[in-house]
Amino acid sequence: MIKTNYITKSSVVSRIIFKKLLLAILLFKSFLITTSVLADMPQTFADLVEKVSPAVVNISTTQLIEDKNPNNSFGFTFPPDSPFEEYFKEFGLPDDEANNGTQQRIGLGSGFIVDPTGYVVTNYHVIQDAQAIQVTLNNGDQFEASLVGADQRTDIAVLKIEVKQSLVFAQLGDSDKARVGDWIVAVGNPFGLGGSVTVGVLSARGRDIQSGPFDDFLQLDAAINRGNSGGPSFNMQGEVIGINTAIYSPNGGSVGIGFAIPSNVAKPVITALKEKGMVERGWLGVQIQPVTPEISEAVGLSKAQGALIVSVQPNSPAARAGLLAGDIIMRVDQEAILTMHQLPKVIASISPSKKVNLSVWREQKNIVVPVELGRLEDPKTNSTSSPAIVKNPPISNNHQILEGISLSSLNAEFRQHFDISDQIKGVGITDVKSSSSAATYGLKKGDVIVQAGQKRITSLTELETAVQNAKNAKKNSILLLINRQGNETFIAFKF
Repeated sequence: MIKTNYITKSSVVSRIIFKKLLLAILLFKSFLITTSVLADMPQTFADLVEKVSPAVVNISTTQLIEDKNPNNSFGFTFPPDSPFEEYFKEFGLPDDEANNGTQQRIGLGSGFIVDPTGYVVTNYHVIQDAQAIQVTLNNGDQFEASLVGADQRTDIAVLKIEVKQSLVFAQLGDSDKARVGDWIVAVGNPFGLGGSVTVGVLSARGRDIQSGPFDDFLQLDAAINRGNSGGPSFNMQGEVIGINTAIYSPNGGSVGIGFAIPSNVAKPVITALKEKGMVERGWLGVQIQPVTPEISEAVGLSKAQGALIVSVQPNSPAARAGLLAGDIIMRVDQEAILTMHQLPKVIASISPSKKVNLSVWREQKNIVVPVELGRLEDPKTNSTSSPAIVKNPPISNNHQILEGISLSSLNAEFRQHFDISDQIKGVGITDVKSSSSAATYGLKKGDVIVQAGQKRITSLTELETAVQNAKNAKKNSILLLINRQGNETFIAFKF
């Protein structure tokens, strides 16, 4: 009995010791893993940023747009606290200079140097319709840039600046090797601030944001904002793996979901633009849709794959080759078409006039259809995006309805910048000319016009209507109710 009790007590003690040892081992392993992870994390990005920043540029464009009220004085206006604001106050055109029915708009974006001789890459939508393009280097040097070529379908443009010395340039990396979770460093010109750095990770690959047939975006959580368009995203080796292009934004600002053109998509486009000034793509001439499991079952396919032809354009390569609605394209030469989205990319990557063999599923059997591809023409209009997808437009001038005052709708950007409550409705003031009568009234940036002509207003259109009604009634002024940080006051604004 005594012996049995001794063994029992000894076993209990052994089990307790064993459990404690096991716990200690597990804690030690956890410590080693944590230490290893922390050791792999960069302590700073400063060295990388210092290395790549000289290759990143700011881009400003000048556009002439139709002025709905050509009798207004000509003037430049900019977003709140733009670094260009004071410059153009001093050097802008005089107020009494005629604008002949047009108004000048300044746009801001980003880009990066890809060649020591001065080739610069940016987004097409940054320089679209620009009359003049200026590139500002990291050291402040400014150059007038010429447009070498642009490709609207991939939203890529190549510029050239004439320099006497070799420039620091960015290397394009292999975006296919980038893994979800890898560090990403974005450098650019958000809101015209210039030289801004944000850090995040690669969140996802192969995103289709419905902006065009070649969508294959990288998704990033590094902060991307208006003005970042055309700027690079670097990996930890200092290579460009993406060109920042769009954001998912219900409110107009960054919510941590940005999109970048993969470097491997950009490389052939950049090369073609540098060499030819344009990109030549193959064209088939069909409208397609996905093959669902239900469709594959109905046509006798064992798997839901391929691209189902919905219609064939008249006089197209597809029509001349005898392709029909209901055909399913399974292969282009030796490349399998697993999804509908693959087909446009594969066809576009082939040179025009080249003959290819299409493997087509028709009437429950495979047939081979030879096709001589045509040339895909440039789009006549911009492709549309989902309403929540914002193609970071270059920062542009605000409206001018009242002399000496630059105005803006109360969008998320304005509300955030000036800390305006969502309960306040009206029109925001983004700038007041120091020499104008508006300044003598004490109006300031961040003020909100909530009432005009004794009527509440909620938009620029309503304000413009109220001003025009007052002028039509031969009035010399309009009564405005101004809200400043919750405090309201009336002023009689003279015309």
